[in-house]
Amino acid sequence: MAWSLRRKYLDLLDREEGWVKKIWGDHMTICLAYPNHYRAGMSNLGFQTIYRIINNHPSFLCERVFLPDPEDEESFSSGSLPLFSLESQKPLREFDVVAFSIPFENDYPNILKMLDMAGIPLTAADRTDADPLIVGGGFSASLNPEPLADFFDLFLLGEGEDLAPEYLEAVKSARTGGLTKRETLYRIQRHVKGAYCPQYYKVEYTQDGLIESFKPLDPTFPEKIKRRKMTGIDHFTTDQCLTTPDTEFGGIFLTEVSRGCGRGCRFCAAGFVGRPPRFRHGEILASSIHRGLAAGQKIGLLGTAVSDMPDLPRVCRSIISQGGKFSIGSLRLDRINKETAALLGQAVAETVALAPEAGSQRLRDVIHKGITEEHIFTAADALLAQGITNIRLYFMVGLPSETAEDVEALIDLVQKIKGHAVKSPAGKRTFRLITVSVNQFIPKAATPFQWCPLEDVNAVRKKMRRIVSALRREKAVKVIHDIPKWNYIQALLSLGDRRVGKILLAAHRHGGNWSQAMKAADEDPDFYVYRRKDLSEILPWDFIDYGVTKSFLMKEYEKASQGAIT
Repeated sequence: MAWSLRRKYLDLLDREEGWVKKIWGDHMTICLAYPNHYRAGMSNLGFQTIYRIINNHPSFLCERVFLPDPEDEESFSSGSLPLFSLESQKPLREFDVVAFSIPFENDYPNILKMLDMAGIPLTAADRTDADPLIVGGGFSASLNPEPLADFFDLFLLGEGEDLAPEYLEAVKSARTGGLTKRETLYRIQRHVKGAYCPQYYKVEYTQDGLIESFKPLDPTFPEKIKRRKMTGIDHFTTDQCLTTPDTEFGGIFLTEVSRGCGRGCRFCAAGFVGRPPRFRHGEILASSIHRGLAAGQKIGLLGTAVSDMPDLPRVCRSIISQGGKFSIGSLRLDRINKETAALLGQAVAETVALAPEAGSQRLRDVIHKGITEEHIFTAADALLAQGITNIRLYFMVGLPSETAEDVEALIDLVQKIKGHAVKSPAGKRTFRLITVSVNQFIPKAATPFQWCPLEDVNAVRKKMRRIVSALRREKAVKVIHDIPKWNYIQALLSLGDRRVGKILLAAHRHGGNWSQAMKAADEDPDFYVYRRKDLSEILPWDFIDYGVTKSFLMKEYEKASQGAIT
C-alpha cells in the first residue's frame, strides 16, 4: 500500500508544471498544508502564491501536503504510514514548520485529521521543540482564529505577500541565533505585525459565558493585532505558478485582477476587511495573461470585485485579440451592459453567474446589495442579445429580517426573469437553463451582521423546500442548495471563541460525529450560533484590527435594521 500511494503522488507530480524540488539539508523546511483534497487545494490561488513566495526565498525549502483522498485515508490513519509531503515524500514531522493555508471554516476538522495522520500532537501545549512549528494563515483564519487557537503555535493574519517575507526573515534570524521554539515565537509576536501566538494571550469569561477580557501576557505585545494588507498590488502579480489538469479549474489559468471591494454588502467580510478596493492595471496583467495563453489555457480573472475593475474591458479585448478566452467568477448585475455582454459573447462564455442575493428590493436594501430589478432585466437583455442562454443566479435565505414574503419574492423574481426573456427586445432567444443556487446566510466576523444569529436550520430547510417545490415545474429552471445542518457547524466555527476548540477536538475524537461531540465537550454551541450578540459585548475577534472600526460596523448594522443605504 505504501508503494502504491507513493506512486500515486509521483504521478500527480508528473502531470504538474512549475513545482520546485530543493535539496534537503541546505535549507530550512516548510511543508505548506491545505486541509482539503489535492483537487481543491491546487485550485486555490492563495495557496499557490505562498508556495511561490517561500520557494523564492534562498534559505527555505517549501513542499506541499493535502488531505488524502477518502480511499487513502485508512493507510495514514492506521499509524503505520505517517502523512508525507508531495515533493520529496518526507513525513510532516521531519519539517521545521507545517503551515496551513485555511480559506474555509468547513475545513477546520481536516486540520486535526492531518496532524493526527502525521503523528504530530494536536494541541500546541502538548508539543515540544522536537515537533514542527504549526502555523496558520488564510482568509477564514484571519477573520477569527479563536476556534483553532489551541491547535496552532502561530497565526499570520492578513495578506501573504505583505506578511510572509517578514515572517520568513524572522524565522531565519531566530534559527541563526540558535533560539528555541518558544523564544522564536516570543520574538515573532513582539516584532512582526500581524503575528498572533494564542499562548501569549489570556481570555477571561464572565459567569454568563461572555468574554470579560482579552489581554496579552506581556505588556510589550500589542493589544490589537493588525491584519496585514498590501497597499498596492500593481508591483507584483498573483497568478498560477503550478499548472495541472487535476484541479477544479483544469484548463484555466488563474490570475488575480483585483482585491477588496468598496460596495459594502453587509454580509460580505471580504468587502470590509479588504478595503479599499485595489485593481491591477492592464499593463501589469499583460505578462501573466501571456503566460496563460502561451500554455493554451483559458484565462480565469479572479477578484472580489472584478466587474468594478476600470481596465476590465481593455483586458478582455486584449485576451480575445490574442485568440484566447476568459472567464469571470461572478459579475455585478449593475455592471453588465452591452459592451460587457459583447465581450462575454466573444469569449464564448457558456454560463454567466449573477448574484441578486435576495428576491425583494426591501431585503436587497437591508443587505446593501445596491441593485434593482431594472439592473437584473437590463443584464438579462444584454446577455441574451449575445447568445448567452445559461445563467446561474445566487441567492441567500435566512438573511436578517427575512420574512415569508421575501422568500415568495425570490420565487417570483426567478419566474419573472424567465418570463422576461421571452419578451426581451434581444429577440426570440430565451434562457436554455437558469440554475438557481440557494445557500443559507452565515454571519461572519468583521461585518455589520456579526451580531446576528444564524436562522434556525429547520426553518431554513422549510424555506428551501418551498423554493424547490415552487420552481419544480418551471421548464429550464434548476434549483440547487446546500445542506442546512452543515451550516450550523460552519456558523459555530465562524462565530466561536477558544472554547469551541473543545467541541472541534471532540468531533475529531468521535470520528466526525458532531452530535456526540457537542455532548462530550460540555459546551453549548447554541450560545455561539443562535444568540443575538449585544453591541456592548466583547466579541472573540475584537482583538484584530481589520482596518475598519467596530463603530462603523455598528452604524451599518443599525442602518440595516432600517433598510437604509450608505
